[in-house]
Amino acid sequence: MNINISHPGGEIKGTINLPASKSESNRLLILQALSQGAVKARNLSDARDTDLMQAALTSGNGIIDVRDAGTTMRFLTAYFCATGQHKVLTGTERMCERPIGILVDALREIGFKINYKKNEGYPPLEIMPCDMQQLKNDVHLAGDISSQYISALLMIAPILPGGLTLHFTTHISSAPYVEMTLSLMAQAGIAYTRDGDSILIARQDFKPKAISASADWSSASYWYSVAVLARSASIKLKGLSLSAPQGDKKIAEWMLSFGVETKQEDDGILLTKKASAKITIPVGMNFDFADYPDLAQTLIVICAAKGIDATFTGMDSLRIKETDRIAALESELAKCSVSLVEKEKGIFALSGSIAISAPGIVTHGDHRMAMAFAPLSLLGSMTILNGEVVNKSYPDFWKDMAAMNFKIA
Repeated sequence: MNINISHPGGEIKGTINLPASKSESNRLLILQALSQGAVKARNLSDARDTDLMQAALTSGNGIIDVRDAGTTMRFLTAYFCATGQHKVLTGTERMCERPIGILVDALREIGFKINYKKNEGYPPLEIMPCDMQQLKNDVHLAGDISSQYISALLMIAPILPGGLTLHFTTHISSAPYVEMTLSLMAQAGIAYTRDGDSILIARQDFKPKAISASADWSSASYWYSVAVLARSASIKLKGLSLSAPQGDKKIAEWMLSFGVETKQEDDGILLTKKASAKITIPVGMNFDFADYPDLAQTLIVICAAKGIDATFTGMDSLRIKETDRIAALESELAKCSVSLVEKEKGIFALSGSIAISAPGIVTHGDHRMAMAFAPLSLLGSMTILNGEVVNKSYPDFWKDMAAMNFKIA
């Protein structure tokens, strides 16, 4: 499905019902399953990734295909180990190119049995039942790895015979996602302690609790982009809270310098940008995405559109997402006459002046590519190829864009 998109006036006003966070939803589904239903997951995301998680947790099949859902693959790997199930986990060709060896090594260190069906360090995986009473109650791993590995281990800790202590040998990257996991676990009655570079979780029972996933800050980031690129904007994002346990609310702080103000209201937040708003970003400012990798595409495209002289760091994990997101950005920004250049190892900058041209934006099978580039249609009519990829996290994105008077064809 190719999306032709434009906006006739550049003034944006309206209300959006944001989807629930798929990050929170997938964690809540695992906690619900681990607690054998004591935790009740509510207000779940309608994203494809969440549907895949629900289907996998209730499937009696021996082979589970998670397609392109990275969170689902990683969380289920730990879940099937901890619940003593014999399963084969597989996915798309791209999923089977995404490394999972660090998580498998950690689970094997604890005492679980996992075999690689094809290439060492990558899915598909075969998970075998083991003697739970022989499991170790601690594991050592680097902190500067995917937060999904850490979260997967944290969530299974309460049901292991001796609990689990995670000892980190380096600083934790994407820390807000780990904090999200711990926050949701705490709501489910799970106590944990920190001891230096370790997190300790004893064997314990989940408490009966209904927990609702909150509205998604990652999805909100695209409306901040719309506000920045509009001549003026007043956008109500219903259900969104500045107190939600999601690191991507960092976007509200960053967008102040782009002239977009955020106000918390009873039923959501209000984004406003006046026609007279000025960009106040210092020349050469660095945006560090180490804790906020899902904001990288949004911020980089905004900076390209506004000609911001900035640098971007903390993007190592973008190479192993749904696509190589750095390569995808380089390719599609070039179509807009902008270059994304690695000036030094791990430090990126933009050059060139934005120009919306005829060739369509290729999404590279990545939902965030589609949604990060779509707001550029405020600068000129454009085409997003394979726009259906938004179903992975925000199925109503194009519908919501149309409700804001974008012309969708």
